[in-house]
Amino acid sequence: MAQLLSSSSSLSFSAINKPNLKPFNQCSASFSNRVGCNYSSRTRFRRLFLREQKPSKRFAVVNAATVSTGQETPVQTNSGEPFKPKRVMVIGGDGYCGWATALHLSNKGYDVAIVDNLVRRLFDHQLGLDSLTPISSIQDRLQCWKSLTGKSIELYVGDICEFEFLSETFRSYEPDAVVHFGEQRSAPYSMIDRSRAVYTQQNNVVGTLNVLFAIKEYKEDCHLVKLGTMGEYGTPNIDIEEGYITITHNGRTDTLPYPKQASSFYHLSKVHDSHNIAFTCKAWGIRATDLNQGVVYGVKTDETAMHEELCNRFDYDAIFGTALNRFCVQAAVGHPLTVYGKGGQTRAFLDIRDTVQCVELAIANPANPGEFRVFNQFTEQFKVSELASIVTKAGEKLGLDVKTISVPNPRVELEEHYYNCKNTKLVDLGLRPHFLSDSLIDSLLNFAVQYKDRVDTKQIMPGVSWRKVGVKTKTI
Repeated sequence: MAQLLSSSSSLSFSAINKPNLKPFNQCSASFSNRVGCNYSSRTRFRRLFLREQKPSKRFAVVNAATVSTGQETPVQTNSGEPFKPKRVMVIGGDGYCGWATALHLSNKGYDVAIVDNLVRRLFDHQLGLDSLTPISSIQDRLQCWKSLTGKSIELYVGDICEFEFLSETFRSYEPDAVVHFGEQRSAPYSMIDRSRAVYTQQNNVVGTLNVLFAIKEYKEDCHLVKLGTMGEYGTPNIDIEEGYITITHNGRTDTLPYPKQASSFYHLSKVHDSHNIAFTCKAWGIRATDLNQGVVYGVKTDETAMHEELCNRFDYDAIFGTALNRFCVQAAVGHPLTVYGKGGQTRAFLDIRDTVQCVELAIANPANPGEFRVFNQFTEQFKVSELASIVTKAGEKLGLDVKTISVPNPRVELEEHYYNCKNTKLVDLGLRPHFLSDSLIDSLLNFAVQYKDRVDTKQIMPGVSWRKVGVKTKTI
């Protein structure tokens, strides 16, 4: 059974009474904003350490009962009946989308547990990056949430690629739904060098496989809500359907998975995930929803705006920053907006407030046993050049001198193309989109101006080339 630790601000790790598990040396588990940890040469990115410790298969749990404030308004199911709170495991709950989702679900009355190895913080440390916003340790975040709302969120610190840890976590928490954000999410990161490409594929594919086996072994009725990406589809010269396409060939008709044209080792890992999930739904009767998400922008949700300790991360660098967020920071510090190539690349976008809403809708309306659903999770489509124009006009209204430059495209992609995606399924379930507005852009720009002293301008220009990725480990 997983060890349960009190949710105090200063925690210690203790051993699990298993012969093949070794304990951490005694130390505080209150992590700084940049985790003081390192990785062994064999699994450099895999296992979490503190204070240069040797590898260990230890993990920790912050556990407390959820207390309802009686103010939740759960979404409605298809039948119109109010949805009763469930136990939801959010893998990757310390990250950009995961943190906002965990708080949102907790606020809506779900019993929530976060599973995370905190490696995203390590990436910042390794690459010399930092969030625009100062982000508190996960322990401080959860303490703040409890003090504000009376609600507790359990914390399991460990790596889902270690199946022993994941199986202990499943048996301990017994989730009704698993929201899986716990993957390396950056295409540029996966293209830095061979080691990062290998890590991305191993971490993402093996982690998801372990989740599938854990569901089969310990909680077969658990609903998997998996974060995919619209990037799986590429940019075909036909409309992009939601996961499946009906085709007629040589007089015969069939409905088949929509063709995939991934454009990085990261996107390829997502394609592999989708195939593995689809297979296990068919073979084992697992119920799963694949949320092919567009590019997310924004920083605040109702919950993360409640206190500065709950503030979400805001990436603006060329590795982890998304287009609109990057442009707003560039405008705030007087750096020209960096449009890659011609700027005609069209992508699907959504506000982070819609990310959390979509996940809640998927949980409240679960897939049937054996069903592999695919929802295209976005609200609008924009060309990169259009986003630059929108930010330029909004910046000028605020007195900012905003310029745009075209930089050589580091990616291998079409810079002008047809792009038309379908996204009706989540709308049919009740999605109420937050469309990109002048007020939202103004808010992002003001937010960026507020924290502009934290911007490292050396991290703005792209430094990773799709064509020049090599074998030698590269330092950015």
